[in-house]
Amino acid sequence: MSPLSTSPADRPDPAGAHTADLVVFGGTGDLAMRKLIPALYHSDRDGRLSPESRVIAMSRGGLTDADFRGKVDAEVRDQVPADDQAGWQRFLGRLHHVSVDVGRDVTGTGTGTGGTDRQGWGALTRLLAGHEQRDRVFYLASPPRTFGPFCRELDEAGLVTPSSRVVLEKPLGHDLTSAQRINDEVGAIFDERQIFRIDHYLGKETVQNLLVLRFANAFLEPIWNSLWIDHVQITAAETVGTPGRRGYYDHAGALRDMVQNHLLQLLTLTAMEPPARSDREAVRDEKVKVLQALRPITGTEADRFTVRGQYVGADDMPGYLDEPASTPPTEASRRVETFTAIRAEVKNWRWAGVPFYLRTGKRMPYRRSEIVVQFKDVPHSIYPGGAPNRLVLRLQPEEGIRLHIMAKEPGAGDVTLKPVPLSLSFGETFSTRVPEAYERLLTDVLAGNPTLFMRRDEVEAAWRWIDPILQAWESQAELPEPYAAGTTGPAGAHELLGRSGRAWHEDDA
Repeated sequence: MSPLSTSPADRPDPAGAHTADLVVFGGTGDLAMRKLIPALYHSDRDGRLSPESRVIAMSRGGLTDADFRGKVDAEVRDQVPADDQAGWQRFLGRLHHVSVDVGRDVTGTGTGTGGTDRQGWGALTRLLAGHEQRDRVFYLASPPRTFGPFCRELDEAGLVTPSSRVVLEKPLGHDLTSAQRINDEVGAIFDERQIFRIDHYLGKETVQNLLVLRFANAFLEPIWNSLWIDHVQITAAETVGTPGRRGYYDHAGALRDMVQNHLLQLLTLTAMEPPARSDREAVRDEKVKVLQALRPITGTEADRFTVRGQYVGADDMPGYLDEPASTPPTEASRRVETFTAIRAEVKNWRWAGVPFYLRTGKRMPYRRSEIVVQFKDVPHSIYPGGAPNRLVLRLQPEEGIRLHIMAKEPGAGDVTLKPVPLSLSFGETFSTRVPEAYERLLTDVLAGNPTLFMRRDEVEAAWRWIDPILQAWESQAELPEPYAAGTTGPAGAHELLGRSGRAWHEDDA
């Protein structure tokens, strides 16, 4: 079985499942309650957690175990099927809480060497004592500046064992220098094989099916190149704005928040060469090669190949500068992009001359993440009214794959062509619940499988390509191009494709 796939037959029964203690820093936060705890519950329900495995939340909430279990019960119970109340109670029994002031200044002004509460670390040490034979997974659902200090605290407390793993949430830094610093700090405590840099997009069924579609079907891979493909579009659109998050977004922006990780990951999986081996590093090796082959966008080239925009108020929706926030807008607020579009090129034999268009934005008219592979026209068409074939891989909201082909409309007389989709909906085809991305990724962490996680050289290669774009934007006097909330982005994004006679894929078909 390939490391990329986990069939139902591969799932262990509870008696044989892996035993681990999963320690979640920021264990009462939004990510933990919305994603991690539900994912762990479903893993437990499917038999992927052994009876002895525990989930230990660390936060500054001052909660007892009973308090934390009550909080989880109140916030997550609506995701529990009515016929699994006994399983839910069993899962709640796995949960523990340790109070530690993880929100204090981790640069050294707190009580511990990393600025955290020593009493909390002692409580964690006592809770883990006697279970050294178990794997320990430390999940850092906390700001990136805490990654290094938390790892040092774990080491000084003697909690890092040879089988321990650490999971780092995005964003990993805000530029190449900061990413390298974090990697150095974490790498001083954990070996690279123990570090799992997570991007939840890689856990989505459609992303994994992209590789299966390419490498397990003989008809597609021979035409997966510049001879047959005109261009590729990768879109991550959101209807939401940034209410209450402007403080974060002012210093992040769409390029750092979405392109450096999510969209570049999708690009690498779309463009990578077939791995020579079926092992855990082969896929990551090929992804790094794609990032290294990206044509740099520097200086004035940013004007030609990138677009940045910021949404303004429209139809009762506030603009970015008008979103509720604890502080008024600053100069950084006016300069930050909530939308970006990029024309990227992969400079190798397979993709020479094929543009990859990346697009992401807030306050767009739809919520959608997808990869669109646009094939070239047939060399010579004997029928009028034809259109190029198109492969659409939808990551959200409904995961699936559609291949748009040309077909004849029924009827006598002249041949009339119509594009029709051949559709694969995962939920409908397989008649099963499609697991959330974090379920798959947490399963792989517990199993020690790094295939769907980013390696250090991969993260840093992505930043090397992103940094010159950021620097070019910072040197420009122009502000981001405005676009009305609820629209598909600024005019410049449409011109980016329109200059070559192309257009963004906007329909729902």
